[in-house]
Amino acid sequence: MIPIQQIKLPTTGLEELHAEAKRDGYDFIDTLVDEWASGVNRFEAPGEVLCGHLDHGQLVAVGGLTIDPFTSEPGTGRIRRVYVRSAWRNQGVGRALVSTLVQEARKSFRCVRLRAENAGAARLYERMGFTPIDDPGATHALFFEDHEDRA
Repeated sequence: MIPIQQIKLPTTGLEELHAEAKRDGYDFIDTLVDEWASGVNRFEAPGEVLCGHLDHGQLVAVGGLTIDPFTSEPGTGRIRRVYVRSAWRNQGVGRALVSTLVQEARKSFRCVRLRAENAGAARLYERMGFTPIDDPGATHALFFEDHEDRA
């Protein structure tokens, strides 16, 4: 079992994860770091959480769950800022991270949406039950049939 835990920034290993993401051409970790530092997004609203996987105390994977800012549909969460360092890919870390975020989303949201940044991520999400959607704000969604209306 791959342990995924709630985290707060900064944390040991974030600089290396951030640098690798930048080298890979992904700037969303810049946004994560900047928004955390400024207080714009600290994953503190109801239902929100920032999680990661640490290997020997070093952050090697990160991902968050927020209220989806790209839709006015109530009860919609968004999985975002998911990144797994290359040496830890294809070992189940990404799946464990997204599974944890989905489990958290089920507690507060009717559905969760996301934007897959590449074909590999899209395949992972689709294997986990996400459906491709035609929406300018997201590429995939997962609807929770068993969600009780908590409003």
